Amino acid sequence: MLYKILKIVAIVISLLAAVWLVRIVLAGDNAIADSVDLQSSLVTPFIYIAYVIFAVALVFVLVFVIKNLFSNPAGLKSTLIGIAAFAAVIVISYVLASGKETPLKDGEVLSEAASKWVETGIYAFYIMAIIAIGAMVFSGVKKLAK
Repeated sequence: MLYKILKIVAIVISLLAAVWLVRIVLAGDNAIADSVDLQSSLVTPFIYIAYVIFAVALVFVLVFVIKNLFSNPAGLKSTLIGIAAFAAVIVISYVLASGKETPLKDGEVLSEAASKWVETGIYAFYIMAIIAIGAMVFSGVKKLAK
């Protein structure tokens, strides 16, 4: 029953989004850019539809993840280990990041804190990429050894 309801809701939301997309395409880029009324009547509802879809997807993901975690205690332990490992990577990346004010192309200045978080994200990406590549190489070598 829930599946049928969700399917109907998905179809309705998809049809609404398709109608707004066709209206946006028919109006044209220049007309929308020049008219605030067109922006508020065409683009704004389309953005709200995207927000609703994102919120619904996020709620479903959180509900099912939490439900699965509490129904499977072994999964809870491995999930907590994964979260702790991810937090450790973020902490290490934050410690490695220097962060300094940086002028941007549009004349604005990126603050020291924002620069540090950007650098943290880059370091975290590099660390996780190295771990992933290392895991793939280790797995390949282990299979070859067998």
